[in-house]
Amino acid sequence: MKTLIGGAIGAVLGIIGLSVWWKPFLQLLAGAIPVMLLLGGGLALYLGFDELKDTWKKDEPISEPTFKNDETEKYKQEIDELKKEIENLKSEKTEKAE
Repeated sequence: MKTLIGGAIGAVLGIIGLSVWWKPFLQLLAGAIPVMLLLGGGLALYLGFDELKDTWKKDEPISEPTFKNDETEKYKQEIDELKKEIENLKSEKTEKAE
């Protein structure tokens, strides 16, 4: 209820203020609109350029992997060895727990 009364008082005072200070309000509006347009245009330029850079990155060809198949096999063998070592450690842990 307090908010409703406060809002009504604020609206009435705003209307009275606009009627009393109409010319200064128009001067303020005339000065603020070009600044808002300038800032909005600058933001739009920045966002457009950022989006354009993203499309340039998408157009670049995907490079071939730098490693060879024998390197891949080496890593697969290393992973298999590590899996076996983990299994051994798990089995040792369960034997100690018993």
